[in-house]
Amino acid sequence: MTKAKMSVAELDAFLLKEFPQAFAAGNITIERADGDSCRIRERFHEGMLRPGGTVSGPTLMALADVAMYVVLLSAIGPVGLAVTTNLTINFLRKGAPGNDVLAEARLLKLGKRLAVGEVTLKSGALPDPIAHVTATYSIPNV
Repeated sequence: MTKAKMSVAELDAFLLKEFPQAFAAGNITIERADGDSCRIRERFHEGMLRPGGTVSGPTLMALADVAMYVVLLSAIGPVGLAVTTNLTINFLRKGAPGNDVLAEARLLKLGKRLAVGEVTLKSGALPDPIAHVTATYSIPNV
């Protein structure tokens, strides 16, 4: 198990400072982050829905990207210029309206320049995933 380089409180403060446009509303909560994995939650709001009453793909992709960023920062510390270089998503089933979306991310490989991970997205307390994501982040030379 990797020792976390940032606590949940430090991650919250960093993300609010660096990305106020995404985190000021308080819709996304980091529930845990330990340097190997994390769990974040986006509270349900009507803006998540696409026509037909399902959680939109862009909502799920954005949350998965945030989850990967959170788990990476928890492992390497506050490196603001770490960026997504690849993100692949498989939509598995409809995200139910009214349910928060949960993202559980884990690092599969953490190198000096690249990190690879996966994210499982769930709709509320439902047991089956609604999407599965793999992502790669580029880590700048600091």
